[in-house]
Amino acid sequence: MSPRFLLMTEIPEPGLGMLREAGEVTLGSEVGGNDALPALAASGDYDVVVCALAQKFDADVLAQARLKGIANYAVGYNNVDVAAATEAGIAVGNTPDVLTDATADIALLLILGVSRRAHEGEAMMRAGEFTGWRADLLVGKDVKGATLGLAGFGRIGKAVAERALAFGMDVVFAPRPPAHREVAPEELGELAGRVEQVRWEELVERSDFLSLHVPLTADTEHLVDADVLARMKDDAVLINTARGPVVDEAALVEALRAGRLFGAGLDVYEDEPAMAPGLAELDNVMLLPHLGSATRDTRAAMAELTARNAIAMATGGEVPALVNPDVRR
Repeated sequence: MSPRFLLMTEIPEPGLGMLREAGEVTLGSEVGGNDALPALAASGDYDVVVCALAQKFDADVLAQARLKGIANYAVGYNNVDVAAATEAGIAVGNTPDVLTDATADIALLLILGVSRRAHEGEAMMRAGEFTGWRADLLVGKDVKGATLGLAGFGRIGKAVAERALAFGMDVVFAPRPPAHREVAPEELGELAGRVEQVRWEELVERSDFLSLHVPLTADTEHLVDADVLARMKDDAVLINTARGPVVDEAALVEALRAGRLFGAGLDVYEDEPAMAPGLAELDNVMLLPHLGSATRDTRAAMAELTARNAIAMATGGEVPALVNPDVRR
């Protein structure tokens, strides 16, 4: 029997063509969508589910699932209970590396956009409210000489550091907040001597721009809460391109509304696609609709890696990006 793939999220070429060439593809939208996912996973009709962050695989779903694998079309995999999947003998794959540069670019876009109030200026122009140059019109803040604090220092964090250094920023980082881990100089590669490691508490207090690059775990949910926001500089900027629940969004709205921060730039949201009440009405926040990996080349590379993961799971091959190597397949 040829491999059977359940496609719960759309993926572009070449990934879709690879799956169709390798086996039978069923579109989740044609068999009940997300509401039917538990039953579809338990049906035994599919070898691998291709999904994204909107599809949730908790322990209950995975205990009943009759699958060989779950191929996530994302670098993150907080939508899957990996321990439960491993216990059930279900491989989990993701798409690391291929979206590093695209996501780092979005982080820098938000840093520059918020600091120079570009989103406010663009809205002013579209509303026909620009009446001419003024010395006090949308005055922002400089990034050159400012301190960028990076919460998390994996592939994306390091890529953001490289970009920030080119703009003349001073870069400090905490590799695994809120916990602490000493990073050896050889681990930093070309960044050694150009960036400074500090503890999470110091990072919060020193940063003119605090950019989040951590996975969503029990330890990082609401990593930035009301207490952290209160300890940030009054003129600081918060950037989140990681996962929405890393930030207590309601607390952020209150901080922005009270003027305790200069502003914020968000590409992800706590209850995505919804936003916390009041967030959209604030001028001092730049909002993007989860565009971190949204370039043609990046999405194509993600689709190809997702398809390679799925095909390997279905056929017993070596999975290129396996999240749970301890799985018994």
